[in-house]
Amino acid sequence: MQFFTTLLAVSTFVASAIAAPAASLPNGVAARDDASGFLSGVNVGQGTWYSTGLGSCGVTNTDSDYIAAVSHILYDGYPGYTGGNPNSNGVCGRKINAKYQGKSVTVTVSDRCAACGETDLDFSPAAFSQLADPSVGRLSGMTWTWA
Repeated sequence: MQFFTTLLAVSTFVASAIAAPAASLPNGVAARDDASGFLSGVNVGQGTWYSTGLGSCGVTNTDSDYIAAVSHILYDGYPGYTGGNPNSNGVCGRKINAKYQGKSVTVTVSDRCAACGETDLDFSPAAFSQLADPSVGRLSGMTWTWA
């Protein structure tokens, strides 16, 4: 009888561990464990620009740098990020190829955009100007891939 009780307890523990949901970060975004295939392929979103400075990746940039901020959804849910030190997020330093109406730019992820949708990018002025005149303000239908 003791054997069956122990077997039942172990089986229940294993089943609950398998069925447990992914860890959740403070803002409710599910943490992911593996970066392979994360937002793979072509992503479509809005493109905007912002005045740079000290980004959430811990790097101080200037408006002439070719950088972008990814959405808080992407940043906080990036595989391996646990919500601790944002400077150690694996998305920091990743390269992105962005395209809009036949123009393209390669940027480095350096910041987190709180107002962006999941696949939106917020560019430095220099990077944005490679895609369109800054007076446009917002690029609908901008596409991007991981470089």
